[in-house]
Amino acid sequence: MFPIHDDNPTRCRPYVTLALIGLDLWAWAALAVAGEPIAERAHFAFGLVPAVLTGHAALPPGLQLLFPPLSLVTALFLHAGVLHLVGNLLYLWVFGNNVEDALGHRRFLAFYLGCGVFAGLVQACAAPLVTVPVIGASGAVSGVLGAYLLLHPRASVLVMLPLGIILHPVRLPAAALLVGWFVLQLANSLLSGPGQGDVAWYAHLGGFVCGLAGVLFLKRRDAPLFA
Repeated sequence: MFPIHDDNPTRCRPYVTLALIGLDLWAWAALAVAGEPIAERAHFAFGLVPAVLTGHAALPPGLQLLFPPLSLVTALFLHAGVLHLVGNLLYLWVFGNNVEDALGHRRFLAFYLGCGVFAGLVQACAAPLVTVPVIGASGAVSGVLGAYLLLHPRASVLVMLPLGIILHPVRLPAAALLVGWFVLQLANSLLSGPGQGDVAWYAHLGGFVCGLAGVLFLKRRDAPLFA
C-alpha cells in the first residue's frame, strides 16, 4: 500500500522532514550519476555492514572510510533503487510532518536519527555475520510510523491499494494501516529469518518499537496522545 495523504493539519512547517527528504534525494541522485561501480563501493563504505559493525569481518582498506558505528547514521541516506527511495520518502512525507509538529524540529531530528540507529543495531544483532550492506531510511521511517500510531491513531489516511495491476484509492484509519503494516513486517521477519532476503525486516521492527517508546519522552507537553 502506498500512502498519499492524511487529514491531519500541522501548526509548523516541517523543515526537518523536508531536509531529510532532500538529503535522501541528493544522495541517490549523486550515486546514480556516478554510476553503478561507484554506487556499490559507496554502499559498502557508508552502508551498515553487520559483520563489520560486530567485528566479525573487515572492509578492504580502500573502503574503510568510517568508524564502523558511524555507518548506523550514514546508511540511512543511501537507497538501492528508485522504488526503495520513493517508498521510504512517501511514508516519511505523509507521516513525518505530524510527528515533527508534535516533537518540534530539533527533537524530531534526534528522534529520527535515534530510531534509525536503534533499528540498525537490532538488525546487526539479529544477523551479525551478514556481509551485505544494509541501507535505507526504512528503520528511521518505521520509528516515525510508531510515533504516529500513538499520536494520531484515528486519523484518516488515503492509500493506493494495488488490486492486480490497478491502484485503487482507499481511506483507512491510521491505526488499521500502521498496525497492519507492523504485523506484515513481523510475519515477514518470522518467515524469512535473520539475514535472509533483501529486506531488513528486523530493522523495521526495531525502528517501530523505538518510535513507540521515543515519542512518549520527546513529544511536546501540549501534544496529546491518541488525538
